[in-house]
Amino acid sequence: MTVTASESASRAARVLSRPITLNGLTVPNRIAMAPMTRMFSPGGIPGEDVRAYYARRAAAGVGLIVTEGTYVGHDSAGQSDRVPRFHGEEQLAGWAKVAEAVHAAGGTIVPQLWHIGMVRKQGQPPFSDAPAVGPSGLRIGADEATGKAMDRADLDAVIGAFARAAADAERIGFDGVEIHGAHGYLVDQFLWEGTNRRGDAYGGDPVARTKFGAEIVAAVREAVSPDFPVIFRYSQWKQEAYDARLAESPEELEAILAPLAAAGVDVFHASTRRYWLPEFEGSDLNLAGWTKKLTGKQVITVGSVGLDGEFIKSFMGEGASIKGIDDLLDRMERDEFDMVAIGRALLQDPEWAAKVLADRYEELKPYDAAAMKSLY
Repeated sequence: MTVTASESASRAARVLSRPITLNGLTVPNRIAMAPMTRMFSPGGIPGEDVRAYYARRAAAGVGLIVTEGTYVGHDSAGQSDRVPRFHGEEQLAGWAKVAEAVHAAGGTIVPQLWHIGMVRKQGQPPFSDAPAVGPSGLRIGADEATGKAMDRADLDAVIGAFARAAADAERIGFDGVEIHGAHGYLVDQFLWEGTNRRGDAYGGDPVARTKFGAEIVAAVREAVSPDFPVIFRYSQWKQEAYDARLAESPEELEAILAPLAAAGVDVFHASTRRYWLPEFEGSDLNLAGWTKKLTGKQVITVGSVGLDGEFIKSFMGEGASIKGIDDLLDRMERDEFDMVAIGRALLQDPEWAAKVLADRYEELKPYDAAAMKSLY
């Protein structure tokens, strides 16, 4: 479909162009780039193409870049030597250049810090001998352990890895950090009862399952300056379990989010597959809206913004046509959430933000899954 300039398009510029302050960071507008794994960093080192990729979007009006997931410094954190790492001299030097380029283009940038946990397959790089680890050694949908249930030493090592990565992010010039606590990866494996069967202080009820994530947040908060923003991304859905839910009610959700907020989260990034869907019966609020209402924290929404198809199908080679953002603007004007993260639309069209902010809707490009295969 073709979206033409209209009163709602003019409203888009007015609503989305407002600056926002996240702890000590002022972001020039309400548009963020969602983290999207790209696997264009051989040896885990982001190069010139990665630098240009992020700077191009900052130059075209994206206020906050959230990088693709970057592995923290723990041998079991990842399973690809082409996914960037946020540890190691060469890797951090590459990331410092990325941050410098984004700043030169007028944007702000945070790395997403990532540990995949039980998603890891044994024998995969960059550390092929490392085991898959998780709260109970369980993969999503499995009843028998195929990995290592983390002991105290493992927990401390991972918490320390996140804290070191956060300190390094501040040291090399980033503007904040995002902790990846979503989509069935390690932190989320602790949050969800389907993968957390522990009988100690880190398992059991929803508050106990939050303990590991809260300890990571607290360690990160301690490792950086007080005004350095700490963002926490979470989701209900998981890989291979799209109907999974951490919480069935606002009360359950509040029990999970409150310890994270108390530990030092400044901003929650509530990941959904379709941002316009209500999260609980009896209210039109989406997950981000409920998060803001329950915690009082600033919130980023995300999920198929600007497109008519949800993103999982893009991995199966499906495209998506352009979808208007009237509902998004309505929600932002109601103060349901504070920022919006753009994924595939921005992957396809680096100038998406500039076009929307300048009411150039007729120039927007529909999403083609071939965009996943290149870095531009």
